[in-house]
Amino acid sequence: MGVLRTPQFTFRSKPPLRRNARAVSELNLKIAGRDVALRIRRHARARRMILRIDPKDGAVVVTLPPYGAADDAVRMARDRADWIGARLDRRPAPIMFVEGGNVPVLGRDHVVRRDPRVLGARIEAGTIVIAGRPEHTARRVRDALIRRARDEIVRRVGEKTAQAGLKAGRIALKDTRSRWGSCAANGNLNFSWRLVMAPEFVLDYVIAHEVAHLGYHNHGPAFWRLVEVLCPGLDAARAWLRAHGATLHLYGPSSS
Repeated sequence: MGVLRTPQFTFRSKPPLRRNARAVSELNLKIAGRDVALRIRRHARARRMILRIDPKDGAVVVTLPPYGAADDAVRMARDRADWIGARLDRRPAPIMFVEGGNVPVLGRDHVVRRDPRVLGARIEAGTIVIAGRPEHTARRVRDALIRRARDEIVRRVGEKTAQAGLKAGRIALKDTRSRWGSCAANGNLNFSWRLVMAPEFVLDYVIAHEVAHLGYHNHGPAFWRLVEVLCPGLDAARAWLRAHGATLHLYGPSSS
């Protein structure tokens, strides 16, 4: 079997691009014998239509130039139904937060168990202990992970900003699709709460990366030197994210 490559269509006409043109719309289609979400993105720098499968939720994503039509995206998805079906068949199944299941916390598996004596949920050595009705299990586990993520990230941001002589603004946790972290021009930092499931050296790298952006709003040599100071051995963390990052999005419900 040959390699499945992402199909690309090129537009012939290229009118001027709007600098900030970026919008997302979503609709449901029947493709390859199944119901799929088609996510249509417009991006100012896109020169052609690009089709891919979002590894985090299995949506079919078509990126258009700002002047591309939604009908073109639908047509492309239907024309590539076999490619889409093959990719979806290879996509791993979601990993639900259930009693008795394993959930990684800082890279180490924790077993979810129920104890009616606890309030809400708490993370202990090797276990995530929850109370309440079974139908609330996924939400309670997710909430416990988000609380732990906040504690870990806030502490580590504090340590690394002190080390670098920098100051961070507000720290927010999100369930982002495309970024593990980001740094705004005003110094506010955003992180994916799902990083708490990754090994500690990976979490440290993402935090170091965003803290370094407080001093350098680019990816130049000085930026990477600071990241290396804040997180020695960053190459291993970047390799882990490339190999395993998408798996973190298979766990449990979203936080939306």
